[in-house]
Amino acid sequence: MNNLHDTSVRAGIRIAVVGVTGAVGRVAMGLLADRKWPASRLVVMASARSAGKKIEYRGHSLEIKEARPDAFGGVDAAFISATTAVSRALAPEIARQGVLVIDDSGAFRMQPDVPLVVPEVNGGDVVWHRGIISIPNCTTTPLVMVLAALGKATPLRRVTVATYQAVSGTGAAAVRELDAQTADLAAGRPVRAEVYPHQIAFNVLPQVDGFLDDGYTAEEHKMANETRKILHLPDLPLSATCVRVPVRTSHSEAVHIEFDRPVSPEEARALLADFPGIEVMDEPARSHYPMPEHAAGKDPVYVGRIRRDMSHPSGLALWLSCDNLRKGAALNALQILDEVVRRGVLKPATVVTSGPRE
Repeated sequence: MNNLHDTSVRAGIRIAVVGVTGAVGRVAMGLLADRKWPASRLVVMASARSAGKKIEYRGHSLEIKEARPDAFGGVDAAFISATTAVSRALAPEIARQGVLVIDDSGAFRMQPDVPLVVPEVNGGDVVWHRGIISIPNCTTTPLVMVLAALGKATPLRRVTVATYQAVSGTGAAAVRELDAQTADLAAGRPVRAEVYPHQIAFNVLPQVDGFLDDGYTAEEHKMANETRKILHLPDLPLSATCVRVPVRTSHSEAVHIEFDRPVSPEEARALLADFPGIEVMDEPARSHYPMPEHAAGKDPVYVGRIRRDMSHPSGLALWLSCDNLRKGAALNALQILDEVVRRGVLKPATVVTSGPRE
């Protein structure tokens, strides 16, 4: 994971970060700074209202450009973390110019001709990109890493998952709303809810995204569909319940997995500990288990509470926490770029020729 700058900088790649003023964009800039990415090989972009403003990066003042298709001259790869509408309008256009797009929105994830990649799980899928590579939902990423690790023992039969999602997954406005509501409640003032349909401070909302006709939310469908695509298991039974919790950063998940044969907790711990990007924290007798507070600002997916599922002879139950802005988004994007460079497929054989299919 930490060898991104070793390969990519030697290749002379110039990166554009689109959405640099957002929560994920700021984390991406921090990760690039940690890896000493040269300012001369970095272009920062955002919407028209931020164009012309300056941001500091490793002792340099970088001017924010408006993210327009004609602004990507000389750029080799672009990380887009903006709205789905921006990605739909921008990504196909700049991909036609030969820019590799690594997209954080849901615009292209389920297109058959767009790889959906978590490098530790399906890094080989980058080789068939046509100019756009998608990042999965920030709840999908840690789940597929755990499932890929445990699936090495025996085939997966069924997965159920409940998520506990931080407000930063919605954006900076949601973080501000949580902080404001917390302060208002502490002071005895009335609480205003604008980002979410209900108060989020000291509350949980069993709704992430809009509800569909079957009673599930779009987020819950995303988890199922994206997991199947990444794992190359199109028929994997998976049911999700996605919940927003009053936490600033890091998503957590309670996961129940059924296998073809029983997998002991000891075997599961060994498989998970051996998988890149996963760290096992599983000493419940000492209250040592993953929590959002511990995962925030760190790269790994933390897994604990690993135990037999008391309701099924071939089942396991576990708990995980993962920083949704790092491995859930910005870090995964940079790892995808590293994977592309390592495999020598920065430029596709055939670039994208049409916009996303509906």
